[in-house]
Amino acid sequence: MDILKDLQQRGLINQMTDEEGLKKHLETEQVTLYCGFDPTADSLHIGHLLPVLMLKRFQHAGHRPIALVGGGTGMIGDPSGRSSERQLNSAEVVQGYSESIKEQLARILNFDEGENAAVARNNHEWLSQMTIIDFLRDTGKHFGINYMLAKDSVESRIEQGISYTEFSYMILQSLDFQQLYQKENCTLQIGGSDQWGNITAGLELLRRSAAGEEEVEAYGLTVPLITKADGSKFGKTAGGAIWLDPEKTSPYEFYQFWINADDRDVIRFLKYFTFLSLEEISELEKEVEVQPEKRVAQRRLAEEMTKLVHDEEALKQAERISAALFSGDIKALSGAEIEQGFKDVPTYNSEEKEPQLLDLLVNAGISSSKRQAREDIGNGAVYINGERNQDLKHTIGQEDRIEDRFTIIRRGKKKYFLIKFQ
Repeated sequence: MDILKDLQQRGLINQMTDEEGLKKHLETEQVTLYCGFDPTADSLHIGHLLPVLMLKRFQHAGHRPIALVGGGTGMIGDPSGRSSERQLNSAEVVQGYSESIKEQLARILNFDEGENAAVARNNHEWLSQMTIIDFLRDTGKHFGINYMLAKDSVESRIEQGISYTEFSYMILQSLDFQQLYQKENCTLQIGGSDQWGNITAGLELLRRSAAGEEEVEAYGLTVPLITKADGSKFGKTAGGAIWLDPEKTSPYEFYQFWINADDRDVIRFLKYFTFLSLEEISELEKEVEVQPEKRVAQRRLAEEMTKLVHDEEALKQAERISAALFSGDIKALSGAEIEQGFKDVPTYNSEEKEPQLLDLLVNAGISSSKRQAREDIGNGAVYINGERNQDLKHTIGQEDRIEDRFTIIRRGKKKYFLIKFQ
C-alpha cells in the first residue's frame, strides 16, 4: 500500500520534510511513528481525531504507531495556535487526564498483539527525571535564541508576551522525538499544521545532538487545519466542543454532528475521517450532486464515525433516537435513549406521580397559564410521547411514563419538554 499516495489523494498532507526520502523509507521499512496528545482536559475532542486517525492509517499500512500522552508537556502548555497563556493544572489533575486520554486512544488504535501493535507512552517518564542542569547542558545548548524566536508559535506571541515556561515548550517536545528515536527507533513525527515548528525543532535536535556520530534518518509530516465551508470552527457547536467521551457528548449528539455536515464539507470529511475507499466516496459525491436532500453521504459519514469512536451498539442507539424523533414515536425509546435524545431540552421534575395534564403544563412552564393550557390542549397542540392529546381532564398515568420515569411533552411542532418523575 502506498500510504503517502493515499494520504495525498485524501488531502491529508499539509507539509512534510524530504518527500522522496520519506517515501523510500516507508516503502522499504516498517516505520515507527508518533503523535503527541497533551492532556489539557479529561477527554479528547474531534479536533484531535485527524492525527489519531493518521496513526491508524499508518498502522493499517503495516507501520508501528506510538501514541504519546504528554503527561510532562501537559504541565507546561503548548503556545502553538494560542494568543494567551494556558492555565497550568496540578500534577494530579494532569495525571488523571492522561489516564483518560490513554483509554480513549486504546479504543481507536489497535494495541493488541502483533508486530505493528500500537503502543502508548507518557513523556512524564523522561521529562520528570531530568534535572535543570541536564536540560540546559545537554539540550538547551542545541537551540539558538534566534532560531526559537523565528518559530510561528513564539513569533506570534512576542507582542502579547510569552513566558519562559511556554517559550521552552518546543525544546521539551523536541526531547520527546529524541527519546523515542533513541529508545523506540521512531523516525517519523506527525501532528497538526500548528505543530510544524515543534516537529522541525525536534528534527534539528536529532541532527545536532548526533554531531556526526551517526547518520540521522528522521522525518516530519503535518495534517491540514480543518475549516468549514460556512466559516465556523470545526468541532464546535452551540453546545460547545464535540468530545470523544460519551459522558460529555452522547453518541446521539456525536452522530448528529456528522449527519448535519454541510453538503460542501461532507465529501472532504469522508476523505479525511473515514476508511472508505476513494471509489466509494466518489459514488457518494455523485449522490450529493444528484439527490442532496437524501443526505446519503452525511448518513454514511455519521455511521462510520459513530462506529469508529463508540461502537456498533452506540450507532444503533443513535439511529433509533433519530428515527423516533423524526416519526414522533417516542414510546419506542428506552429510558437511556430518552436521556440522550432530550439531554438539552427544558426539564421539569414532577413530585406528583400522576399529575393532571392541565396542571403539569402550567407548573412545568410549558403553557403560560391555565387558560393558555386549555387552549393548547383543545387546539391539538399538545402531544404526550408523540401522541396528540385533547382531553382537558387527562391524568398522566403509568401508560404515559416511559420506564415509569419519563414523559415527553411536545407543544406545537418543535417545542419539547422532558418530565422526570421521582
